[in-house]
Amino acid sequence: MRATAMGLACLAISTGTAFSSEADEDAPAKPAVPNIYLDLRTTYATIPAGTLGLGFGSTSLSAAFEALAVRRGTTLPNGLPAAKSIAIDLPLTVDVNDRVSLYGGVSGSTTDIGGGWSTFDITSWNIGLQADLYQQNGGNVPTITLQSTLTQSVPNEQGMTNSFNNILEFDYALDEDETRGWLAGMQYTYTTIASPFASIRPNTILYAGGYYQWPSNWKFTGRLGVQSFGGAELAGRTIAESFTQPVLRLDLDRMDDNDNRLFGITAQIAWMPKPSYQVTLRTPLYAVRN
Repeated sequence: MRATAMGLACLAISTGTAFSSEADEDAPAKPAVPNIYLDLRTTYATIPAGTLGLGFGSTSLSAAFEALAVRRGTTLPNGLPAAKSIAIDLPLTVDVNDRVSLYGGVSGSTTDIGGGWSTFDITSWNIGLQADLYQQNGGNVPTITLQSTLTQSVPNEQGMTNSFNNILEFDYALDEDETRGWLAGMQYTYTTIASPFASIRPNTILYAGGYYQWPSNWKFTGRLGVQSFGGAELAGRTIAESFTQPVLRLDLDRMDDNDNRLFGITAQIAWMPKPSYQVTLRTPLYAVRN
């Protein structure tokens, strides 16, 4: 009986190995190393007087303006002036798999508040992750994605800011290849200031939109939403008014056959209540691209 059992065990192992080998041959090979790249983003923004740099996406530009507001608020008797800014974000990104990405890096900016452009300096650092909590994969439940980013302004001194930005998005694909579909989501940004005399209230965006990707791998995405900001105060004086206004973001991306971004341009208009304009170029620099 012992010999028979050992024989059956050997047969089962050899059969299982054969089936496993055949399945492995049929399955697509998994990359040995994940995507690794610098997601270089260059942004030009205009900010109307009396408000902060807010809107969709990364909070690094917002953190830079918020730090500027705190540092210069006491010397601006008429509140925040109109400003222009050029910012460069350099997050090193690792696509762990097709569901999870991790990133972290620094951002630098130069600002013009009427007296010429300031020196380009590192103004913040950030870390974060993006994860698909659920993937549609042809079903009826949309893909659910969570993106969380922590941004801290630089230098680390009185008046520095910490921004926590969370985006929850629902993506309902209309075809198997996920080249067209609808989007809906919410972005919530909470900011703290290292000062007992200043405060910035939360910023919330509710939005909906859609996307379409052509066979040439150009992809267009549009999002339209409503942004609600609670305002900011310094020493009991309002330096940024609260508002609830529309915000529009349009993205045009060039993808490869595996949905890796090769180039992207984003245009955003956010009313605060006067319009703020922002244009971002995305030119990822790949160390590894699968």
